[in-house]
Amino acid sequence: MKKTLGAIIAAALMTSTALAPAFAQTNNAAPATPAAPTAPAESNTMAPAAGAPAAGSTTSAAADAPYLTEQAETQVSANDYIGKQIYNANNESIGNVNDLILEENGGLVAAVVGVGGFLGIGQKDVALPMSKVSLTRDAENNNDVRLTTTETAEALQSAPEFKTLDDKQAATDATTTSSTTMTPAAPAEPSTGGDTNSSTAPKQ
Repeated sequence: MKKTLGAIIAAALMTSTALAPAFAQTNNAAPATPAAPTAPAESNTMAPAAGAPAAGSTTSAAADAPYLTEQAETQVSANDYIGKQIYNANNESIGNVNDLILEENGGLVAAVVGVGGFLGIGQKDVALPMSKVSLTRDAENNNDVRLTTTETAEALQSAPEFKTLDDKQAATDATTTSSTTMTPAAPAEPSTGGDTNSSTAPKQ
């Protein structure tokens, strides 16, 4: 009985001894696999779209307008107006066009007509709206331009005079100059008091 128990204990010890290296090998944790490098964050900077204008570009629709190579039949030249006479319904000349008034962004506003006077002396400028001016061309006479209006000479002569920006500035400067001109002071009157040192006192 004692021999059997001893044999069992010896066998158990041998089994545990043989299994110990296996347990030790199993419990050794494998080295951790190094983490893969993190991919760099995607940049938020977007590439310019194809065909988009570069920054700071000043390209505008006006810059793309083509050059004119000839005058169209619906277009007129300033020379068709300036210096030309305007005729009324009775075919009478009522004045000459001295200037044209245009808007800054384009568009013809008025024809400045010199009326009255003689040979340019004593005449005044009247801004006649373009809606009251008609332009026709004589196809049989080298497209000669003729300007007409329904206004009368009397109406233009009684109309208010037209002032340019230069005219208004000159009037303002003249007013400022006259208001700052000082009238010279009158000379002081001589004193009428007696002279205490006069030699006309009676002698003692």
